[in-house]
Amino acid sequence: MAEITIISFGYLHGDQPTAHLTVDLRHHFRDPHVAPELRHKTAYDLEVRQAVSGTPGIPALIEALSDTVVAFRNGPSAGRVQVAVGCAGGRHRAPAVAMALRLALADEDITATIQHRDLHQPVINR
Repeated sequence: MAEITIISFGYLHGDQPTAHLTVDLRHHFRDPHVAPELRHKTAYDLEVRQAVSGTPGIPALIEALSDTVVAFRNGPSAGRVQVAVGCAGGRHRAPAVAMALRLALADEDITATIQHRDLHQPVINR
């Protein structure tokens, strides 16, 4: 079966990674960074994951991404599938969506690995 890799990243920390599918969360989904109580937390914190998953549109996006990965995986030339999920700093939205996507794929009996490129980076003051 095809190997599935999900990479979360922050556009403010460098170029987007090479991927078959890249999702830019910056302009369409509110950023937990703007909430002072969440700014210094990351997607490893439940409050951040809840804030992201509670954002209108995110559940539908995760479902659509899962369906898209399944389509890539089942294509006639199926092979490795790499998904990149980006937000501004790479600490909140992108890793939370990457984690949720991995869970959605697990519900389809698909194992995916996650790489959080910028989750460890310091908070960017903006």
